[in-house]
Amino acid sequence: MQPQAPKHKGDTEAVTLLKNYSYKEIKPIVPELLTWLQDLNWPVAGPMALYLQTIAVHITDDIITVLKGKDEVWKYWLVLVFGTNATTPIAPKLLTEFKRIATQPTPEEVAEEIQDLALEIIKCT
Repeated sequence: MQPQAPKHKGDTEAVTLLKNYSYKEIKPIVPELLTWLQDLNWPVAGPMALYLQTIAVHITDDIITVLKGKDEVWKYWLVLVFGTNATTPIAPKLLTEFKRIATQPTPEEVAEEIQDLALEIIKCT
């Protein structure tokens, strides 16, 4: 059986089941799993954030893809989850992107206070 992404905002059981798979099995659905961090107010977002933090070193490129995108609210949540609240050391490539946000933010990143989060991370490293 293949790993499945949550079907709806309350599908926390799907996150629990992800723990039964290796990263290699999860890899194809990582971009979809990250979409569940677009709003940390969703019931599934908290458990998904905790799960994705455990494989953060493997999904750095996927995270950076979102951080280079235009969805500022999603970017805010990803900086919070994988930077401010990181449970493992931050991968160097991801730290480089946080430094970019901290020192050369877009006007939208400033408006959504993403730069503020990134600055906090940089001060702690």
